[in-house]
Amino acid sequence: MTVSVLFVCLGNICRSPMAEAVFRHIASKRSTVSFSRLDSAGTCAAHLDDPPDPRTMSTLKKHGITDYTHAARRVRTSDFTEFDYIIAMDRENLDSLLSTRSRAKGEKLAEVRMFGDFGADAATESEEVPDPYYGGRDGFDRVYEMVTRLSNGFIDYLEQK
Repeated sequence: MTVSVLFVCLGNICRSPMAEAVFRHIASKRSTVSFSRLDSAGTCAAHLDDPPDPRTMSTLKKHGITDYTHAARRVRTSDFTEFDYIIAMDRENLDSLLSTRSRAKGEKLAEVRMFGDFGADAATESEEVPDPYYGGRDGFDRVYEMVTRLSNGFIDYLEQK
């Protein structure tokens, strides 16, 4: 099976690039699924073409992910036909993505999910990946821990399909 995944947060400089980098790193080491494309984007255009937040990059580096590069971009309607999965970091971004998806045209549109769906059991609500932008470095460490756990859960999900 070959899969393409787009990770999405608000500005595409903290959570979604970290999720993309961590997922890419974990998938390269343990996944039996092939990935044709992994990317990240934001639902707003405030940081277009900016690199990830320096705290994102230092958190990745601290955990041995040193080869990640990215320029922030905004979600496009065409993403819904180009990706198999579009993964939102929180409910606000999920709502925005579902609204954009309703305008997309194509025979097969991406499945839009919360990243937290892959860490929750059926009896609990999906958890949100919190935005660490206005906080300290500990928020980035927390996001790293979450996206690591959720990446493993998402890979488990894909391997069972």
